[in-house]
Amino acid sequence: MKRILNGIVVAALVAVALVTAACNKKAAPASTSAAPATTAVPAAPEVTVSLLTDATGIDDKSFNAAAWRGILEFYGDTWQNTTKRGKSYDVVTAQTQDMYIPNIRQATDEGYSLIVTTGFTFADALAEVAAQNPNQKYMIVDVDWVNLPNVLQAMFAEHEGSYLVGVAAALKAKADNIANPRFGFIGGVPGTTITKFEVGYVQGILSVFPNAQIVDYYVNSWGEPALAKTQAKNWYDSGVYAIYSAAGGSGNGTIAQAKEYRQAGRNVWAIGVDSDQHEEGLLPNSTESAVLTSMLKQVETSLVYGLNAVKNNAFKGEVITLDLKAEGVGYSTTNPAITADIKSQLQQVKQQIVSGQIKIAATNADAKKIAGFPQDLKAQDN
Repeated sequence: MKRILNGIVVAALVAVALVTAACNKKAAPASTSAAPATTAVPAAPEVTVSLLTDATGIDDKSFNAAAWRGILEFYGDTWQNTTKRGKSYDVVTAQTQDMYIPNIRQATDEGYSLIVTTGFTFADALAEVAAQNPNQKYMIVDVDWVNLPNVLQAMFAEHEGSYLVGVAAALKAKADNIANPRFGFIGGVPGTTITKFEVGYVQGILSVFPNAQIVDYYVNSWGEPALAKTQAKNWYDSGVYAIYSAAGGSGNGTIAQAKEYRQAGRNVWAIGVDSDQHEEGLLPNSTESAVLTSMLKQVETSLVYGLNAVKNNAFKGEVITLDLKAEGVGYSTTNPAITADIKSQLQQVKQQIVSGQIKIAATNADAKKIAGFPQDLKAQDN
């Protein structure tokens, strides 16, 4: 439909040009020499993109939402004003994983300039379709093993940002005079990417409380907030102070439970992920949030990078890694509970990570070599 509309526009423009030329010919004075001929320069084709997500969609308020923001930024749209949706960009949500391949193939047939998939669960499906369509440009976030010349892979140093939110939670517990604070981590689907979130977070906590007790749990889904909520309730009831969730839409269950308990006067915290989830943690009719901080993963930056690469004819199959130094990851300080003193200490730690003074293990195997690191976490390195 888009090509037909473009054709109509071109035809109309040509007709207008011919009429104008005819009128000018009648009105112009006689001349002994003809004007030099000019050749119109065709406009560069517009970049179009299809975002393919898992069942949680762009309303997950986390990972997929960040990818969507990157697309909106590139086209100059906003969340509330998606004027170019359906023309320049769109999103397709797969309710089940068996729809991944059909959705990628459908987007390929529709001829988008770039097709983007979010998350490592898309890796096998993308690798299959991309190999069959070498002239189509694809991008995947959180994967670095689909090594094809037509696939751009974006990676992040999640362990660096997670270290900082671990430090933030521990410093807040220290400021609250919590004796022997306990901390929790809830993951979505286990794998190398989510492991980076967990082990970075744990190392950050241990840098402040070397003997802190850590508990972890994996939902095995990105879209089961009820399971995360139940686990969060059990942990908070047992004395866990703060819970960090890297579980997509499932993590919203942790935030919901933290909101309920803070509303009831309990001193517990949730820690958000990927996007600043401060607003998701706001208590009813209040400016107080149950989300202490969030690990910011600038997925939107990678989307803008990929779209600009297509626009500038610079796209290639490569792996890009956005770390703390490149502002690819970070932490939020929206909540006033992150006091000036905590902010100052976090900034010092950030600079030490960027300079290389602090080294952070990115795998469970390497983290286990650190003195005092828990040996029984459920994190997986594959």
